[in-house]
Amino acid sequence: MSIGGTSIEQALASLSDMTSGMVAIGKDEHAQRIAKAQAFMRKQGIAAIYLNAGANLTYFTGTKWYASERMVGAILPASGELEYIAPAFEESTLTGFMLIEGKVNCWEEHESPYQLFVDALARMGIAQDAAAPPRVGICESAAFFIYDGIKPLAPGYALENARAVTAYCRSRKSPAEIALMQRVMDMTLAVHVATASMLYEGITTVEVEEFIQRAHRKVGAPRSYFCIVLFGEATAYPHGVNYVQTLKAGDMVLIDTGCQVMNYISDITRTYVFGAISERQRSVWNSEKAAQAAAFAAAQLGVPCGDVDRAARVSLASDGFGPGYKLPGLPHRTGHGIGLDIHEWPYLVGNDTTPLDVGMCFSNEPMICIPGEFGIRHEDHFYMTENGPRWFTEPAHSIDDPFGLKV
Repeated sequence: MSIGGTSIEQALASLSDMTSGMVAIGKDEHAQRIAKAQAFMRKQGIAAIYLNAGANLTYFTGTKWYASERMVGAILPASGELEYIAPAFEESTLTGFMLIEGKVNCWEEHESPYQLFVDALARMGIAQDAAAPPRVGICESAAFFIYDGIKPLAPGYALENARAVTAYCRSRKSPAEIALMQRVMDMTLAVHVATASMLYEGITTVEVEEFIQRAHRKVGAPRSYFCIVLFGEATAYPHGVNYVQTLKAGDMVLIDTGCQVMNYISDITRTYVFGAISERQRSVWNSEKAAQAAAFAAAQLGVPCGDVDRAARVSLASDGFGPGYKLPGLPHRTGHGIGLDIHEWPYLVGNDTTPLDVGMCFSNEPMICIPGEFGIRHEDHFYMTENGPRWFTEPAHSIDDPFGLKV
């Protein structure tokens, strides 16, 4: 039995550590990422970019640092060596976390890190020029106070969003990244299977969330990166409700969860029925499966992201949902990129014209929401290969056997 019938202890016992053989991204690959970014910057005429603490700093340098009210990051010039910027009291700590070494430009607590940033650019050979201002990208994830601090000191620079560089590089995953993402997806799918097996009438959403935390730890993750558990009518709300639900026979069950290991994130949703399945539930479940399949079929190399979203909506409209974002139907985009962040560029949404390219990774989740009844989301991820899309995890099998355990 795939839904219910197993005790919590038995479900946990079915899981084991799945992290054996995982290999973190090494220094050589980080150096390759920097070289790729610099070549792109030279081609685009971008003189330098600022990488703020967080995912962008980690991606390019391997240096893991959390963003705060203090400016900590790296300056990546189009040519030359990368340099860091940090408070003086953090220099030794930052150096200890470095994978890609570089000079650390330090500021004392009473000094301006923004002036230090501008001075460092000039010393690196990127001087301000009012007549022909060099283009300098500011990390799109940096808090506004960083841009606001730099701007008055940089009239001779053309400040812009560094996304053109960061998204170009990060959206095209390497084989090593794909391998890490495959493993974390496998881990979360195993957690889904175990969770479904231990459901019972009367269990609460909080209790299921607690089990999922334990299950993710059992497969080797430090914890769940996020967890949404919904029963019955609450499944019609894509990101949950503010009250605890208790499972009843005939309820739709929607569980959306993931974990993060070696910086890469999983994100899988499964929706199924606890107990007897109504014809209404079966029909909508199958419409959701068809829409997910239509999006996957449309995801071919060179196709604009928006066309994938449109394919899902055409499928849903043929079954009477929508049109567009209208309910009952799909109220949000069909999918998002994923990697170091759970939501990355590009997006499977109508106005995203980015052509699909090798290495791009996406969620495929054209959810059907029916207010007052239930919602169904099948969410799996795929990545683009030279031969087209490939699933990280196979989609749900059927409403009667969502995990394909009876085949």
